[in-house]
Amino acid sequence: MIQRKVIGWSIIMALGGFLFGFDTAVISGAEQSIQSYWHLSDLQHGFTISIALIGTVTGAFFGRIPADRIGRKQSLIIIACIFLVGSLGTAVATNWYLFVLLRFIGGLGVGASSVIAPIYISEIAPASARGRLVILFQFNIVLGILISYLSNYLIGLVFTDPWRYMLGIMAIPSLLFLILLRFVPESPRWLILHKAQNDEARKTLQLINPDGYEQEMQTIINAKNEEEKDANAESLFNKRYRFPATLAVLFAFFNQVSGINAIIYYAPRIFTMAGLGKSAALLSTTGIGAVNLAFTMLAIWFIDSLGRKKLMFVGSLGLIATLGLVSFSFYGGHVNGNYVTYLLMIYIAFFAFSQGAVIWVFISEIFPNQVRAKGQTLGSFTHWVMATLIAFSFPYITGKLGGGNTFMFFTVMMVFQFFFVIKVMPETKGKSLEQIERTLTMH
Repeated sequence: MIQRKVIGWSIIMALGGFLFGFDTAVISGAEQSIQSYWHLSDLQHGFTISIALIGTVTGAFFGRIPADRIGRKQSLIIIACIFLVGSLGTAVATNWYLFVLLRFIGGLGVGASSVIAPIYISEIAPASARGRLVILFQFNIVLGILISYLSNYLIGLVFTDPWRYMLGIMAIPSLLFLILLRFVPESPRWLILHKAQNDEARKTLQLINPDGYEQEMQTIINAKNEEEKDANAESLFNKRYRFPATLAVLFAFFNQVSGINAIIYYAPRIFTMAGLGKSAALLSTTGIGAVNLAFTMLAIWFIDSLGRKKLMFVGSLGLIATLGLVSFSFYGGHVNGNYVTYLLMIYIAFFAFSQGAVIWVFISEIFPNQVRAKGQTLGSFTHWVMATLIAFSFPYITGKLGGGNTFMFFTVMMVFQFFFVIKVMPETKGKSLEQIERTLTMH
């Protein structure tokens, strides 16, 4: 039975995912108004949208440093402040350069939260429920995406020039996250590994696992002692970590070449390309957010019973089929907007059930305790580099190559992912972090 305190801590930490999702998707409702407001060229506009992702890449790359030095909890407090400042600042900025800088700062928060929050949850979660608890982070990402889409739609109905309100409203959940963080303890694994504060760690472990906390603590200490025998144990380039590092990079790469962030960032534009009006495009985008949320909730029920690999197998097949059909619909000449909308909703369902649900769980659990923050950084950094490249280039590529060729590229990438899942990806369900470490570092 999962302790209520563990569930509560996980939910609070997962609010970082809500802000992650909200900040990522809220720009979709404002991006066309932003382009008009500052009279931006296509390249300037692509840069304005993707600058947050450049910040995200930076935040993901450096997020491990505060996570290891000052702790998971204190790092997330800083991130909450970043979200608060970024949302209020972009809402009132009248200078394009200042707006771009503030979007970059907000991106720092997104990137760092994608490293630190899943690590924290994976380190406090019991093995039997780790998938469900870490997936709360992804659940909150898609909840944030849905709420941002719905917020954009409702604000668009009320205000004639709504984009500033769309961006500024994120200050409310940012402040809530900042307040709630004071009620969670520090990760016991971080306390043992980085501070040698075993007594404080024991108190938290006892709350997490009242019956087996002594054995769990001894297992963590033994793993620490084993790693300390290796002079290169803290280097991610140690040959022991080659296989988990390869898994993290490939998993993050495939996550983005599915086209998910292009669709989330530019959903209204895609629907407009398919022939829908502006209001209908925003409403259809809200529908995509609802499907994303529903199928992430479904994945919560299955990720610890079916396992990570089966979810990825099913999802890969669904993504190949739906992306292929979207591609062919654009090749046909006359695009049916409603048909494309339905296909993309089905696509989102398969993505949420597989890649969306599994990525942060899988990457957070495949690295040993001593290098978990560095490993999570590697996966998140790869994820966000790819997301930046795709978000920056998507308007240009679709303008030059058309929707058919763009979505065909995503389809082919998902075929490669299918073979990765079958041939390479290991199953991690039901194993402790230390058991996974022994398995993957011996590979």
